[in-house]
Amino acid sequence: MFEITEKVELAHTVYQFKIKAPLIAKKRKAGQFIVLRLNEHGERIPLTIVDSDDRDGTVTIIVQEVGKSTDMLGDMGPGDSILDVVGPLGRPTHIENFGTAVCVGGGIGVAPVLPIARALKAAGNRVVSIMGARNKGLLILEKEMRDTSDVLHVTTDDGSYGHHGFVTQVLQNLIDEGMKIGLVIGIGPVPMMRAVSNVTKPHGIYTMVSLNPIMVDGTGMCGACRVSIGGKTQFVCVDGPEFNGAEVDFDELIMRNRSYLKEEKMAMEEMMYHEGPRCYDKK
Repeated sequence: MFEITEKVELAHTVYQFKIKAPLIAKKRKAGQFIVLRLNEHGERIPLTIVDSDDRDGTVTIIVQEVGKSTDMLGDMGPGDSILDVVGPLGRPTHIENFGTAVCVGGGIGVAPVLPIARALKAAGNRVVSIMGARNKGLLILEKEMRDTSDVLHVTTDDGSYGHHGFVTQVLQNLIDEGMKIGLVIGIGPVPMMRAVSNVTKPHGIYTMVSLNPIMVDGTGMCGACRVSIGGKTQFVCVDGPEFNGAEVDFDELIMRNRSYLKEEKMAMEEMMYHEGPRCYDKK
């Protein structure tokens, strides 16, 4: 069992947890993730490791309630325990001095961007970050991103804070202004990562995206997380999660991620039937 030692609400239905997992905390690197299972009947959930503290043996994750399992996790707090936590999984982010690295995070994607931005900064890069959300209330980790970035641009779709528009518009402006960019990291919803890749591809800017396909065992055995990269099949849990955005078949990724929408809806409806509407009434 893995104890939750801390819980912080970052935004509506978005929570930061610290989980006691000493071995994972000691070994994890930027870009890696864990797979957790709440109980013996639970599904396996892949979540990026945002931070770790090997002194108190904890790893930090950020969770947005988007389905039955994440909703159940959102109801948990300090003192509660998670049955299984496996990791660190995936390949760490390749870190070197690229010169100027632009880190782009959309929505909850800011969470996995943060440890990568910190690692790039520690390697001597000039880090320019762009983070965005639908509105001001959904922005997370702004202070942390500002602290680790040489320059931070904040965007909101509705104009309630920062630049009115999308992260891709700011990225395009930086390119148009002649900024010499050695690397772009883009993490967020699949349409956003595709849009970031489409902006950089005509300019030959190396762009990494962190993919989030359906994942089951996290070890490459089940094949559920297969994606097409440059026309070849790759498995995100062992070959990724980061890939060259210019080579990703985003249409296939979107289609595969919709495979279990019906089952996910049924699971949420069953939980609501047994537990009542409280699971939808969180403020």
